[in-house]
Amino acid sequence: MPKTEVILIQNIVGLGAESDQVKVAAGYARNYLFPQRLAIPLTMANKRHTESLRQRRADREAHEFNTMSELSKGVAKLICIIKVKAGEDGKMFGSVTAGVIADELKHQFDIVLDKRKIHLEHPIRTLGDHEIELNLHAEVKGTLKVRVESLTPITAPAAAPATEGKPRTEKRGRHAEGEKPEGPEAKPKAEKPAKAEKAEAIEAKPKGEKHAKAEKAEKPAKAPKAEKKEKKAE
Repeated sequence: MPKTEVILIQNIVGLGAESDQVKVAAGYARNYLFPQRLAIPLTMANKRHTESLRQRRADREAHEFNTMSELSKGVAKLICIIKVKAGEDGKMFGSVTAGVIADELKHQFDIVLDKRKIHLEHPIRTLGDHEIELNLHAEVKGTLKVRVESLTPITAPAAAPATEGKPRTEKRGRHAEGEKPEGPEAKPKAEKPAKAEKAEAIEAKPKGEKHAKAEKAEKPAKAPKAEKKEKKAE
């Protein structure tokens, strides 16, 4: 297949940038590059344009560098939230690819980024936060935080009751510490001492009264009147 030399006037991925002189298939140049104004034939007249093409290339690369540097600073502060379908156990259905992330950046933040600049070793297959590396420019790298959330709520396993399996410590007729007793058992035990005090108070009456009565009982009884008459006769 015959080859021909051309001067690129546009950046073509995989082929070259402005002002580069490359060899391509003659049919490819004639049917695609020349009609699309992506390249021009390598002639003495066209070589004069190479300097202007180099300057345009330098300006373009400087603009891309500045733009990507600002974008790297901006996306580092963002959190791209992606909603996915997942089971109740949190297992995802499907995965998140670079193309999905690029679409969400456009939808959520109006950021247009080629998915080839999003570096993913493997598609994301788990929920949660993920830090993604971005190859924004040959001299500019960046990171993007992606948060994958489930569209359906995830149910956590129910925890066992805290009191399950604990033996009951309460006994009949007794009350737990700090609880107020109820029912007939709630009568204060202080009543018995009160009754005892009352009984002691009754017994504590002055013993003088008993002694006084006893003394009266001990006085000699009055002599019969007959004995008085006999004394007078004598």
